Amino acid sequence: MVRRAAFAALVMSVVIVVTGGAVRLTASGLGCTTWPRCTSESLTPTPEMGFHGVVEFTNRMLTYVLSAAVGWAILAARCHRPWRRGLTRLGWAQFWLVMSNAVLGGITVLTGLNPYTVALHLIAAMALVWVALLMWERAKEGDGPPKLAVARPIHQLSYVLVTVIGLLVAAGTLVTGAGHHPGTPQDNKIVPRIPIDYDRLAQAHADLAFVSVGLAVAVIFVFAAVKAPQPARARAKELLAVLLLQGVLGFVQYFTDVPELLVGLHMFGATLTWIAALRIPLALRTREDEAPTAPQPARTPQTAAA
Repeated sequence: MVRRAAFAALVMSVVIVVTGGAVRLTASGLGCTTWPRCTSESLTPTPEMGFHGVVEFTNRMLTYVLSAAVGWAILAARCHRPWRRGLTRLGWAQFWLVMSNAVLGGITVLTGLNPYTVALHLIAAMALVWVALLMWERAKEGDGPPKLAVARPIHQLSYVLVTVIGLLVAAGTLVTGAGHHPGTPQDNKIVPRIPIDYDRLAQAHADLAFVSVGLAVAVIFVFAAVKAPQPARARAKELLAVLLLQGVLGFVQYFTDVPELLVGLHMFGATLTWIAALRIPLALRTREDEAPTAPQPARTPQTAAA
């Protein structure tokens, strides 16, 4: 039950990233003109707001679906017998991330889609994906201390890979902030953009992608050399495959003037890349159930006197 609930929360955390991207790519970022209401007079979009209002409001409503999935994960972890404190804490961490990101989304609207708050909004969503994935993976493990299945430097190498992938995702948010899709119709000149040349940011993003691919290849060979657990080797290969697909997609969208559909697919692929990277270090350690504590012998008057 806990694993199913955690998986539902993970799926919804991915969905909210994709639908958030759809809001921007359909130029619906200001479809609702304020927050937390849609307009100063209405909680819901009015007919005059048209398609853009519906898209923005739908994304807001999906936050409640995400909250319900996270609530299910919290209840499942809390009601599990024996109670698993660590899983419950991960569930509550997701709840607070959802709440804080909802507020950040509101700030994004109130600041007229400031590109820096838009970037933070996406990064916070990726943090939610991280915690949701961790809860899903932990649900199939025990509660004992982690035991490394490889030497510590190999495990640390996997965290270096995760860090580089994280930088790759963060660089993508900067490219978005300077790019072709500000979140409103193109004739709207009010929305600010990051004042850095788009082509330079795109090149820096591509450079990080090349570093990520090279590091992923190196990790595959290292894992094979040290005979790392099979799940870890399989996950490293999955990451490389996703990175290569993302690279092809990124180059195609760049040279085709970043069409909305390809950008949306690239955002979905970025989420899958982040998940694939995060799963690698989790496959390099094991957790067993904690050994039960031996009962203490009863104290008798004779032993107490002794």
